[in-house]
Amino acid sequence: MKAGLAEMQAATDLNRPILEVKSLVKYFDVLERGIFRKKTVGEVHAVDNVSFDIFRGETLGLVGESGCGKTTTGKVVLYLERPSSGSVLFDGIDVFEAFANGHQIESKGLRRNMQMVFQNPYNSLDPRMTVYDIISEAFTIHKNIPKNEWKDRVYELLRMVNLEEYHAERYPHEFSGGQRQRIAIARALAVDPKFVILDEPVSSLDVSIRAQILNLLIDLQKQKHLSYLYISHDLSSVRQISQRVAVMYLGEIVELAASEQLFDKPLHPYTQALISAVPVPDINHKTTRIILPGEVPSPINPPQACRFHPRCAHATDICRQVAPKVEDRLVKGHFVACYHADKFI
Repeated sequence: MKAGLAEMQAATDLNRPILEVKSLVKYFDVLERGIFRKKTVGEVHAVDNVSFDIFRGETLGLVGESGCGKTTTGKVVLYLERPSSGSVLFDGIDVFEAFANGHQIESKGLRRNMQMVFQNPYNSLDPRMTVYDIISEAFTIHKNIPKNEWKDRVYELLRMVNLEEYHAERYPHEFSGGQRQRIAIARALAVDPKFVILDEPVSSLDVSIRAQILNLLIDLQKQKHLSYLYISHDLSSVRQISQRVAVMYLGEIVELAASEQLFDKPLHPYTQALISAVPVPDINHKTTRIILPGEVPSPINPPQACRFHPRCAHATDICRQVAPKVEDRLVKGHFVACYHADKFI
């Protein structure tokens, strides 16, 4: 009977999201500096009412143009940036409450289980530290491994990311960009996290190295049953690694669906424009490139109602007057914020 209850609990845990982001908001103050004081003259709407879930062993891709709020979303989820409002639950624990109220045991556990691989491996590694010191620093902080086992663990992590043991004694400047990103991945895995945010992990790498790093991330996910939030503007890599994809525009999620569903049948005009710009390695495959008019509006003063309407060829009066809700369209699980999505079904 106890075994049956344990199996039911395990099945329930697998069906429950490991990360739940609800109505996340992050505004940055715009300051005007005077001679004697600073004055707030506006706010940058970096992240505005963003909600999504990530399940165990799943990769959610988060895509959009530069400046749309992708990286800020990742940093707020980890409490590296303080939220303006909203909530994040990780494995049932309220992340913001744990950090804001100084719950040391919970916050330290969250830091151990929620890690991040940053965009630029040239800046994210301390040039004064050896690779051994960079990776083993996590053991010093979290005390999850006895000191006499540190060297073996560092070597194991290096082999895991396809580097050699002797690399542990070298400094970051002695490595290529791809090797540095492997070191950054090894550092993130040093404390056996359950969830990793990957912020543009291949954007600064050569095309051939990108494929190697993506394959490495996929293999590590299978081995360790990791969950990823994969942040990128490169839709080709997003399609390769993600099970579901969320599309952001000016701080808001405008479409969220299973990866193949979104790429085969995008329902938001912004998503359609992004996908039309992806190169296709087939000379016989013809696509019509969608060129969006105008520039991305300022996040300090975003458009009212639908934020995409100034650049949308399908916009009508309702788009300019009432903000569309993110709703299920076409099939269950395909969410889109557009009044005219039905015409693309």
